[in-house]
Amino acid sequence: MTDPAGKPRVAITYCTQCGWLLRAAWMAQELLQTFRDDLGEVALVPASGGAFAITCGPVLIWERTRDGGFPDVKALKQRVRDVIEPGRDLGHVDRG
Repeated sequence: MTDPAGKPRVAITYCTQCGWLLRAAWMAQELLQTFRDDLGEVALVPASGGAFAITCGPVLIWERTRDGGFPDVKALKQRVRDVIEPGRDLGHVDRG
């Protein structure tokens, strides 16, 4: 899914029962800082049952159960970059 300007939408689905809102919000902030002109929206989607997943458009970037926990910020940014602009250099994120 993209916004009207054609920019990708990232959705972070988090479990409210588990108290993962702050983690989801922090990840949203990191993505908005890094991809400020390249994303149309970063949405926080409340859920339950231990859910934690990140999608970029139709692509599942991260899923807590499938991927074994939560992503570190480096992995998250690299996976989003690989979907929206694969050739982009993320600077210290790619070299660190």
